[in-house]
Amino acid sequence: MQIAIASGKGGTGKTTVSVNLYYFLSEKYNNRVQLIDCDVEEPNDMLFFPQAKKEAEKEVFIIVPEIDKERCIYCKKCVEWCEFNAISIVQRLKFAEVNYELCHSCGACFEACSFEALTPVQNSLGSISDYRTTFGAGIVEGRLKIGSAMQTTLIKSVKKLADSNQHLTLLDAPPGTSCPVVETVATANYVILVTEPTPFGLHDLKITVELLNKIHKPFGVIVNKAGLGNNTIYQFLEENNIMLLGKIPFSKVYAENYSRGELFENIPVDVEKAYHSILGNLATIIN
Repeated sequence: MQIAIASGKGGTGKTTVSVNLYYFLSEKYNNRVQLIDCDVEEPNDMLFFPQAKKEAEKEVFIIVPEIDKERCIYCKKCVEWCEFNAISIVQRLKFAEVNYELCHSCGACFEACSFEALTPVQNSLGSISDYRTTFGAGIVEGRLKIGSAMQTTLIKSVKKLADSNQHLTLLDAPPGTSCPVVETVATANYVILVTEPTPFGLHDLKITVELLNKIHKPFGVIVNKAGLGNNTIYQFLEENNIMLLGKIPFSKVYAENYSRGELFENIPVDVEKAYHSILGNLATIIN
């Protein structure tokens, strides 16, 4: 089973919840829980696992076209077929160039060219690393190459390393509601939305709820930093019959632990109690 952890905005505590669920669920399900960091632009789950051992790393490539200017007649047919504006041709100047940051490796340009002027070459998207942790089944991390816009392509590759032999796979999604989030939650059986009881938190939660309703994904909500802000977010959940999986109280001590990367050391009693309550609510969904 796959559960995605998402949030409509950054800073709500999505990563904190993700790694804590990995910790507590691993304890509950005999370490048969895997965590996949799909926030490939800014992966940071591994910051909280300094003792983790990297077992494997591989570079991810896509096939992109390289223009042979001796064969190219600058007819612009490949430009017309490219839906992503990745190819630029100026016939008068005999100029032809491919922007690899825009190329989606769809292959349309190869079909368009009748003069064999395009050669397929490999272009690096980034890397995928597999880590062994002291608990759980391990963490998979995708890391996008700086400057690349192919987040969804790399996320697809990262998710292929989901271990079907595990009891549970957690997908730590990027923040927001854009294409990388949709790609992350696409295969999930259930989505956990992490929010905060503030006007900004509620605003972005509403947008994310609308997204998940449109793609017909079942979900529940965890309110992080409970005790701050106001109660408007709880009214929204009640009015829309949205399941409240739990409330994690704001804790200055725990925030300090987070800033040092020490989430699993000296967990405050009320925070630990909140996570066990969340696990109880998730039990019927997971089982």
